Amino acid sequence: MLPIVLMTMAAATPQAPEATSLLGKPLVSAPPADAVRQRNEENLAVAKAAYDKNPASADAIIWLGRRTAYLGRFRDAIAIFSQGIERHSADARMYRHRGHRYLTVRELDRAIADLTRAAGLVKDRPDEVEPDGQPNARNIPTSTLNTNIYYHLGLAHYLKGDFAPALQAYRECLRYSKNADMQVATTHWLYMTLRRLDRVAEAAAVLVPISTDMDIIENGSYYKLLMLYKGAETEERLMSSPGGLDAVTIGYGVGNWHYYGGRRDHARKIFAGIVEAHASQWPAFGYLASEAELARAR
Repeated sequence: MLPIVLMTMAAATPQAPEATSLLGKPLVSAPPADAVRQRNEENLAVAKAAYDKNPASADAIIWLGRRTAYLGRFRDAIAIFSQGIERHSADARMYRHRGHRYLTVRELDRAIADLTRAAGLVKDRPDEVEPDGQPNARNIPTSTLNTNIYYHLGLAHYLKGDFAPALQAYRECLRYSKNADMQVATTHWLYMTLRRLDRVAEAAAVLVPISTDMDIIENGSYYKLLMLYKGAETEERLMSSPGGLDAVTIGYGVGNWHYYGGRRDHARKIFAGIVEAHASQWPAFGYLASEAELARAR
């Protein structure tokens, strides 16, 4: 186990590819801004100290893995969660986090296996709030263990183009989405899944609870996209100014809106633009989904 832990303390900007894209290109983690890197390295040092003090602790293993992933070292994080599964094979959190990082590195079948295992482990158990590793502006966690399991499971199926199991996962996720942020995030992917299944009336129904006065903390891009789907926002406004992660998230949503609206060539141009112009955002779900669309089109 020691070599795995030591690997996490290596240089903070790995140059070796972390993954191969669904289009066959190597994916290398982009160096973060100095302030972000310093904060993440300090957090990782704290997590490693806690692990060194109690290496059998499930919480210590999870935080070591999470803090490692925040530095773009996803393979190291997967190795840490695998170590955690060896010690805590009945802890759903280990599979939830490893499944998430299998998604990041484009190993979709492994992600589905882990997240399905996690779903089985939490069945008939009370849900629990999942603490944020990168807190939002109000320092209020918005997701839970169950929402994260089903959200990522739905995404894994969605990326493979398997929309029926994705729908099942997102409907289950919505059952546990108790605040506006999770309601918005889950509804966004649920709506898109229903549209890809050509279940237009059901898709319209899931938009009904989405209102203009929702108090959104961190999922503003998804909220804006839902307003587009409801006809209360325009493509021009959405696409006029976003940068970074927002550009990827909104770009994919708008592209997909064109796709299920029958404008597939235009949609693919948007997907291609995301992949070409925002390569540093490759871990983002909107980038990953754009990549998956182009790969399936081949």
